[in-house]
Amino acid sequence: MSMFRLFAPAFAAVAFTATAYAWEPTKPVEIVVAAGAGGASDQMARMMQAAVQKNKLMKQPMVVSLKGGASGAEALMYMKSSTGDPQRVLIAYSLIYMLPLSAKIPFDWRELTPVSVIALDQFVLWDNTTLPHKTVKEFIDAAKAANPPFKMGGTGSKREDHVLTVFLEKKTGTKFAYLPYKSGGEAATQLVGNHTQSNVNNPSENLEVWRAGQVRPLCVFDKERIQYKNKVTDTMSWHDIPTCKEEGVDVQYLMLRALFLPGKVTADQSAFYVDLFRKLTQTPEYRDYMEKQALKPVFLSGKDMLKFLQEDEALNKSLMTEAGFVAK
Repeated sequence: MSMFRLFAPAFAAVAFTATAYAWEPTKPVEIVVAAGAGGASDQMARMMQAAVQKNKLMKQPMVVSLKGGASGAEALMYMKSSTGDPQRVLIAYSLIYMLPLSAKIPFDWRELTPVSVIALDQFVLWDNTTLPHKTVKEFIDAAKAANPPFKMGGTGSKREDHVLTVFLEKKTGTKFAYLPYKSGGEAATQLVGNHTQSNVNNPSENLEVWRAGQVRPLCVFDKERIQYKNKVTDTMSWHDIPTCKEEGVDVQYLMLRALFLPGKVTADQSAFYVDLFRKLTQTPEYRDYMEKQALKPVFLSGKDMLKFLQEDEALNKSLMTEAGFVAK
């Protein structure tokens, strides 16, 4: 992951004052989601829509447009074909690197206009609380001895969850049977039902079943613990979950949540959205969403964002290549 400093937005009471812009939207702004209804990107889009409206950050409303067809390729190609349109914004994640590699679609994020990175996703290794292994070591030892192999649930094939599973195998010498599902919610349901022995869901995707005592977090795939210290269950906060490195398995991965405009928009149009999303990260709605979803709050734009994207793309390409997921 990028080694330069990630700047977290300051959470404070902010009074938003009217700003004179060289350019402003003249019609509703379309927030394009490369996924289906109810997923993390859709939830983020709804938060943005509500925060912008409630805090009067923009004169025009936002409308959410779900384009999850072809595993998200629909959204990427839609944005590519929208050159010069400053009233469409893509909520992007590592799909922008992974899908062109695994499916060979004719898309490069450089064809769009980067605006800002507004959050980072962490991933957690989970198992079912009815299983006897309560630590990463106990889980890995049981997985190594299992015949047939433990089933690992995840969202999609040749995507973040699948890549994490492959690198968990490489680091531990364990072999899992990876089962791709349509969503993290479905992966959570399968784990609760003991149809799988584990998954690598984002924190929010297993939140309710963790609170219900049905799943157990074993470790977080990051160099540092999740920052939130308020209790989520009767006994644990997100911060109480150890890192996988602390538990002897040095596997780290963060997924960006970033915003892009189509290509060939003007500097004034891009500047409007950089300011808009900077203000968004100062709202109570953003702060509450970050904690509820256990996301890492950050704000990157301009040269910092470009450097992050270049390093993140290189990391994802390396992981995809080593996992054997790059299409020939």
